[in-house]
Amino acid sequence: MIVACYNEQENIVEMYERIVAVFKKLPNYTYEIIYVDNASIDSSERLYEKLVRNDKRVSAIIMSRNFGSPQPSFLAGLEKCHGDAALLLHGDIQDPPELLPALIRKWEQGYMAVYGVRTSRKGYNLLWNTLYKGFYYVLNKLAYIEIPLDAGDFSLIDKKVSKELLAMDEYDYYLRCLRAYVGYKQTGVPYVRDARVHGTSNESIMSGLYWAKTILVNFSFKPLEWISKIAFIVMVFTFVFLAYDFLTVLINRDAPRGIPTIVILVLFLGGVQLLSLSVIAEYLSKIFLEVKRRPRYIIRRIINK
Repeated sequence: MIVACYNEQENIVEMYERIVAVFKKLPNYTYEIIYVDNASIDSSERLYEKLVRNDKRVSAIIMSRNFGSPQPSFLAGLEKCHGDAALLLHGDIQDPPELLPALIRKWEQGYMAVYGVRTSRKGYNLLWNTLYKGFYYVLNKLAYIEIPLDAGDFSLIDKKVSKELLAMDEYDYYLRCLRAYVGYKQTGVPYVRDARVHGTSNESIMSGLYWAKTILVNFSFKPLEWISKIAFIVMVFTFVFLAYDFLTVLINRDAPRGIPTIVILVLFLGGVQLLSLSVIAEYLSKIFLEVKRRPRYIIRRIINK
């Protein structure tokens, strides 16, 4: 079990208790619980220490700073886990641990990756639910690989898949998409995502838009292809406008010369150029991050190696 946490002091013990209760019903399986903490500023570390003292199956990885998303946390957990499969959970308990037996059953049937598919999200208003579904629909249409709709990080991953994921030495890592890229036999299990009961979510419209942009740039070439298409369309309209202007002058030599038309064309072409440059800049920024080869995360402390 890999549990990615940030400021989840109110959920850490409850998560542990619910996981233990689930595995009591699965006596044929042994397990370990790895909390990966993204440099929380609450009392989480003391809670990890207490859990480790009471149960040696529990360990905690503490990051040196906040690395911005749960992705580095899941990577660190995958590198430290020892089991035949890894189960990934967010520490807010919105993805219920009680669904784990269903994921395990699919794994026993031969599926190498089993992910949760969110049929709905409790605690989210209509705008948030619409944005989520709209994003996954757009991603599925634009990505150069087939990415399951509404499938998050909550999943069971066989150690063979984990090995392939860890071999991908990318800085800007996004697990749910790379999980689809790896391939192997995969399937989804539908569930309703619970509302957050304890703690405060770090999600916002702006952070959601940032991650949507990041994922699209990482897994789609379509924005770059659109630049050439827009350029072609602008060129066609330009030739049409020139032909129209030429014919107008031939037919009526007293036809007025429109300054507003020139202004509109300049603004339009300038806007297209700036938009194109901004798209190219997004891809360049990703290259910039990748070529630096900085570590994706740094561990400050491991409790109970």
